[in-house]
Amino acid sequence: QVQLVESGGGSVQTGGSLRLSCAASGSIFSTDIMGWYRQAPGKQRELVAFITSVTNYADAVKGRFTISRDNANAKNTVYLEMNSLKLEDTAVYYCYVRRRYDGSTYWGQGTQVTVSS
Repeated sequence: QVQLVESGGGSVQTGGSLRLSCAASGSIFSTDIMGWYRQAPGKQRELVAFITSVTNYADAVKGRFTISRDNANAKNTVYLEMNSLKLEDTAVYYCYVRRRYDGSTYWGQGTQVTVSS
């Protein structure tokens, strides 16, 4: 069983920065995909970024967000550094893990990010 615990959300003004963290416990392998989705009010959940041996970003966050991962010492933590935040970045951010070997997906509980002017 995999459990994901997120932290780091909050409120910030436009142009500000936040760093989200997601600590995964359970059987996570370096080949598993880890990443972030977000869901704004009234909108569908959308992919923000994911990381394996490479990183991939949604067009809306390229150049502003950076995803990274720490697999050292049995830790499996994924981070999302968010800079130059915009009003439209306001959403609940969910981290996820997708296992390579069977495609099963696990989700965190979500953390609120609110950007105001």
